[in-house]
Amino acid sequence: MASFSSRVLLLALVVFAVPVLRAQREKLPPEDVEFVEKNWPDAKMTVTGIRYVIQTEGAGEPARSGDTVELIYAGRLINGKVFDQNTDRAHPFAFRVDREMVVPGLDQILQLMKKGERRLVIIPPELAYGTRGSPPRIPRNATLIFLVELLDIKRE
Repeated sequence: MASFSSRVLLLALVVFAVPVLRAQREKLPPEDVEFVEKNWPDAKMTVTGIRYVIQTEGAGEPARSGDTVELIYAGRLINGKVFDQNTDRAHPFAFRVDREMVVPGLDQILQLMKKGERRLVIIPPELAYGTRGSPPRIPRNATLIFLVELLDIKRE
């Protein structure tokens, strides 16, 4: 009976542990990993491979799918070139979370952020523009770095 129990336990470990391990694999291109680890050694990583540094803690509940958020941000490539930004607090960027209005990595990280929070966010290519890029501003397989401040969350 012990061997049957051991087999069941081993099967359960394989079934449940392997997907978790796979989800935490490195998703940044090898040439970007060294740069990121050198510049942001304390960056945390989500299970989907997004790295982030909380610069200012927020308060309250995090944004949820369907909420309308208002934020200011600056997006740049790994080489420092800014590809997009909106830093005007009087006219923040507003959109509904998880409605494919921004790259998937930004939708994911916003659902971890609270009102007033400011984060540096490093999004791997597959959660950004992937192999297609967004020419001419964003090349193929580009890692994106955002400085994001979540100004407001409006619940739907």
